[in-house]
Amino acid sequence: MERIYDVVFAAADALEGPVVILAILALVAVVVEAGIFSVEYARRARSRRRLADLDAAAAAARAALADGDPSAAGTALAAVTRSVAMHDTAAALVEASSRENPEAAVAKRLADFDFDCERRLARTRLLVRFGPALGLMGTLIPLSPALEGLAGGDVQTLADNLRVAFSITVLGLLVGALAFALSLVRERLYGQDFSDLEYLAALLTDEAASRPGSIR
Repeated sequence: MERIYDVVFAAADALEGPVVILAILALVAVVVEAGIFSVEYARRARSRRRLADLDAAAAAARAALADGDPSAAGTALAAVTRSVAMHDTAAALVEASSRENPEAAVAKRLADFDFDCERRLARTRLLVRFGPALGLMGTLIPLSPALEGLAGGDVQTLADNLRVAFSITVLGLLVGALAFALSLVRERLYGQDFSDLEYLAALLTDEAASRPGSIR
């Protein structure tokens, strides 16, 4: 058993450096995500979400499609988009709604948008779990040499290891808290975007289905 314990102790000691590096990288990652979110939010702040605007954009897009001008329809919908992904999906909805049987194509575009949102959310959701886990590991690993220093009367070793342990704890909790806040706000914004796109898609497909020669 002593050999097994020695292997466990050696493995834990070897993890201290990687854990510290990963905690720093996690902090950098959450700061980058916060910067990306700031750009997203600044774009959204320039336009307010109003149902009347969605109705007007859908009506303009329907009129353009009836005239055989999908480019104008895409421009009409672009006015109510609040992100690059939403803009691209709105353009895809125009293309899909001009097909003979638009429902399946529109559903696929909406599913792709939802998948893309989930992919972006996965980054911060991972950091919500990853940050505190690294903080806990960074706390526990230095406790072993700290206790050895305490037992041997080496106060300096005790202080140094406790300082590392508490610093990594704070770092991990900070990463988790920031990532959690970003995830909450992004979930609300992306859910709102998806709701708007579903509404636009319903209006466009209803119009497409009512055209002569369309198949329901």
